[in-house]
Amino acid sequence: MNPYRFDIRSLTPERWEDFETVLGKSGQSGCWCMYWLADGSRAFRDGARGGGEATNRSAFRTIVEKGPAPGLLAYDRDVPVAWVRILPRSRHPSLENSRFFRTQLPTDHVWSLSCFVVRAKWRRHGLTEQLTRAAIRYAREHGARAVEAYPTETDEKKDSSSIYMGVASTFRRLGFEEVQRKAPHKPMMRLFLN
Repeated sequence: MNPYRFDIRSLTPERWEDFETVLGKSGQSGCWCMYWLADGSRAFRDGARGGGEATNRSAFRTIVEKGPAPGLLAYDRDVPVAWVRILPRSRHPSLENSRFFRTQLPTDHVWSLSCFVVRAKWRRHGLTEQLTRAAIRYAREHGARAVEAYPTETDEKKDSSSIYMGVASTFRRLGFEEVQRKAPHKPMMRLFLN
């Protein structure tokens, strides 16, 4: 039996410190969940310099403060333990510059699941799946007609930094369908909502 009881809440400005707890002092090497949101790779790299003082941090904090919530936090009781970003695909300019995820498919009302972070102690307890289910509900409540994911295709155990967008088997289990694949390890998957 899983000893953890997870509660999932929207990332609002008053939960910013909880988000920092999940991402760590450097914000995952200065990323601060801006990788797909930055306008180009140079802007992202420049924003990542400085780790915890990175401009990516202040850019993402501005997104949080403007709202609506750009994602969800998971808590084990009151301890923040995991994060997922869920936003409309149109808010991810770098997806259209990606050789893997640029697409000719319709993207209106498509929301993107583009980042997961789970703190080490809480990995392998089904948090990615729980966060995905909660993110689907959140996107549906905000008008999404489909939720898109960009997982890694692998059966091997991987370092968390290489599977920050999840693994394909999790999304298949939740009913996502592959809609595009431009590299063997990089499917693009969608769950179509009623």
